[in-house]
Amino acid sequence: MGFLKGGIYRGELKKICVPGLNCYSCPGALGACPIGSLQAVLGEQGKWFSFYVVGFLMLVGAFLGRFVCGWLCPFGLVQDLLHKIPFPKKRKRLPGDRYLKYLRYLVLAVLVVILPLTVLDIVGQGSPWYCKYVCPSGTLFAGIPLVLMNESLQSSLGWLFDWKVGLLIVILLLSVWSYRPFCRYLCPLGAVYGLFNPIAFYRYEVDGEKCTNCGACTRACGFELKPNVEPNSTECIRCGDCLRACPHGALTRRKFVRRACGKQKDDSNSA
Repeated sequence: MGFLKGGIYRGELKKICVPGLNCYSCPGALGACPIGSLQAVLGEQGKWFSFYVVGFLMLVGAFLGRFVCGWLCPFGLVQDLLHKIPFPKKRKRLPGDRYLKYLRYLVLAVLVVILPLTVLDIVGQGSPWYCKYVCPSGTLFAGIPLVLMNESLQSSLGWLFDWKVGLLIVILLLSVWSYRPFCRYLCPLGAVYGLFNPIAFYRYEVDGEKCTNCGACTRACGFELKPNVEPNSTECIRCGDCLRACPHGALTRRKFVRRACGKQKDDSNSA
């Protein structure tokens, strides 16, 4: 209904975070974005920590890791669809990828944590720097729809809106040429979840006896990772392309419960 009326839902559900990038101002959003919520708490006078937001990020990260990026993020879906557009000489990585892949950690540290915490206005409040100046998901799903549906907002547009729309256009165009550039280089939420990939309950494992190092998994990976060498890389978004591409079934999903049950079964057999 929000998209029809050009309004923002402000009910009780907005107090609950959802796993992916979900702009608070999106007319269709029923929940809150964890990155936006984290900035709001850090910038609020008298508060600098939220057990709820940090705990939510840790819980989702511990169970799913970057599975959220691959399957639950709407802006990730937009990039996937754009990358299917035929384009000559596509690249999986941008030039300078060796260094650019660490940019998302800088975005997380500076725009999401440090600036909202330290740069305060006259009443002692911090600003959501990432949401305000960067987030292309917020621009696409919130800023543009609200402006199109509210004439009062159209008369107050300035350089900030132009900057964010321009940034969005650049990212969308790059998505046609390169695979998920925002996810790989700029997403602070992916940076958080990626840290949990090596220890998350949902993870991949390699059967060394079946793997022949044929390279099929790397060729199938949109990020050109090496799942047979590092199946739980911090960059992996758990799309599953490598699992489907492996001709020998050497790559599998490992679930904590299944592993525990298997171990219990082995112990009983040995007894």
